[in-house]
Amino acid sequence: MIRKPEGDVSELGLHEVPDVATLSTRAAARWPEKIGLVFDEAGERLTYAEIERRSAEMSGVLRGLGVGFGDRVCVMLRNRAGFPLVWLALARIGAVLVPVNVFYKELDARYILEHSGAKVVVTSGEFVPLLEVVRESLESLEHVLSVDGPAEEDVADLGTLLTSSGEAPPASVYPEDLLSIQYTSGTTGHPKGCMLTHSFWTHKVRKHVAQPDPELGEGDTLLTAQPFHYIDPQWNFLVSLASGAPLVVLDRFHPSTFWEKAREYGVSFFFCIGAMPTLMLKMPPSERDRDHRVRHIICSGIPPGLHRELEERWGAPWHEWFGMTETGGDVSVKPGEHDALVGTGCIGRPHSTREARIVDDEDRPVPRGTVGELVLRGPGMMDGYYKNPEASREAFRYGWFHTEDQARMDEEGRIFYSGRKKGRIRRSGENISAEEVEAAIESHPGVQSAACVAVPDELRGEEIKAYVVLQSTETPESVDPATLAGHGAERLAYFKVPRYWEYRDELPRTPSERVARHALRDEKPDLRVGSYDRSEEIWR
Repeated sequence: MIRKPEGDVSELGLHEVPDVATLSTRAAARWPEKIGLVFDEAGERLTYAEIERRSAEMSGVLRGLGVGFGDRVCVMLRNRAGFPLVWLALARIGAVLVPVNVFYKELDARYILEHSGAKVVVTSGEFVPLLEVVRESLESLEHVLSVDGPAEEDVADLGTLLTSSGEAPPASVYPEDLLSIQYTSGTTGHPKGCMLTHSFWTHKVRKHVAQPDPELGEGDTLLTAQPFHYIDPQWNFLVSLASGAPLVVLDRFHPSTFWEKAREYGVSFFFCIGAMPTLMLKMPPSERDRDHRVRHIICSGIPPGLHRELEERWGAPWHEWFGMTETGGDVSVKPGEHDALVGTGCIGRPHSTREARIVDDEDRPVPRGTVGELVLRGPGMMDGYYKNPEASREAFRYGWFHTEDQARMDEEGRIFYSGRKKGRIRRSGENISAEEVEAAIESHPGVQSAACVAVPDELRGEEIKAYVVLQSTETPESVDPATLAGHGAERLAYFKVPRYWEYRDELPRTPSERVARHALRDEKPDLRVGSYDRSEEIWR
């Protein structure tokens, strides 16, 4: 059966759009000649009509290679048009996107391809050598397609295939059908594949377009600087299709030029995460800092101590927004409460489709004002972890999704973030948030970024180790551990000041630009080795 939306698709209200392919068809009908996608590095611009036509042609190529309903297709591409176009092509024929992190090496990539059972991989010549090594051990993988020409005999040129293939008729796709498997970086073990349906995505899009916060529309311009294999550029793209607001895609995040790009393209909205706000503030102030048209910024994890400084410097409101790959968007600070909550660490209230609780280790609700684990429920969440029913049951136990994030809820129902449950450090009976200690260290002008992990200790249970990346103008001699410890002691309780210190050129990060603390914890048996021990005053 062929799915054909009835009537004039351009007249469909957003709540009537059942799937992502229809979202694209609707955009092409409403704004055919308007630019919808801009790829800054490549200088490529696509109208909404071109997005629809080129993705439809790509669906013909994939169907011709035997990709059918429910088949998984991995995409390993940097920020270029091929990624969103392949995704829409898969949505059109009922197949499933599996993004692959472009920083993965042999073991990581093999696991994703093998676990997902991918039938096809779409990539570029840059990654063909890696995939040639990986594919030898994969039974399901039938084709490797390169968007910029083959590097080996058994790699097909997607451009050549497009010249000889017609459009594939759209399949009958429903809201509950699987559209993508997004593998999370996780804190331990292998990544888990979040099963995200068409309704997951349309539900998330409506939160940004059909609701007054921030109610994006045709007059807006969106900007993303994150890699497309991460979930945020993906929903940014769908928001563009839903709203008629073009999306500008940078090759990656460059703190020194980010605001220049925002000015160049007349950006009015962007989303940022992880270390991005801190790195922006580390850039030298400019008289043009407020010369832009950005009207709304949402950020997951705004450093409380920097929140007001961010707003004052760029003259735009930064709104906290909490969400996860597993759950979409869940909690945010509403405009009416924004000014009063700047710098408080409040992440807002649950969205209209979400319920939230704070529970203890036995999953019992805790009194208001008490720190516990944030749990959520409501429509528009993932369908579970792919091929991992045990992890799915554990995550959704008692009907609530367990975020593994620590938070508290005040008497008014506002939620205040306390840190990751697994990022918690317990020293001499005191619970310590790694994020809090990191923020104190990063407030030193000579520090670019920091990460803290727990080190087992016979006397105190755990000690704190800090990994520090200095500004390029500094050295471990100019900003030594004693200086950093003293700086921390001025801002933190004594038991929160790290005992162990180690300098790094950079920190390992997840695809979402968060520090991968698990990688630091797992890199050597004894984390004290290579560190400065503040108590003993020696380098170990």
